[in-house]
Amino acid sequence: MVIEDRRSFENSSTGNLIQNIVLENRKKLNVSGVKDVLSFDDQVVIVETELGLLTIKGENLKINKLSIDTSEVIVEGLVNSLAYSEQHSKAESGLFSKIFK
Repeated sequence: MVIEDRRSFENSSTGNLIQNIVLENRKKLNVSGVKDVLSFDDQVVIVETELGLLTIKGENLKINKLSIDTSEVIVEGLVNSLAYSEQHSKAESGLFSKIFK
């Protein structure tokens, strides 16, 4: 079974952005529109995308392919959840913001 999600976002400064997410049998996840991989281990992968931060949770996760040139990442392993969150500016992600939450 293949699950595919296509999202687009209109931004006046960057134009029309399109992001595709394809999940095959909960074992192979292909994400386009990737800017950077912020952190990863075998249970959580956090990816910065054009549309926000994407958190991938699962088991035995590994990054099979990362191409910043094509803005694509492929994650393999058992995928349990995908969740978007808003991007935070670098000033908001400092030590004081963590202390005063």
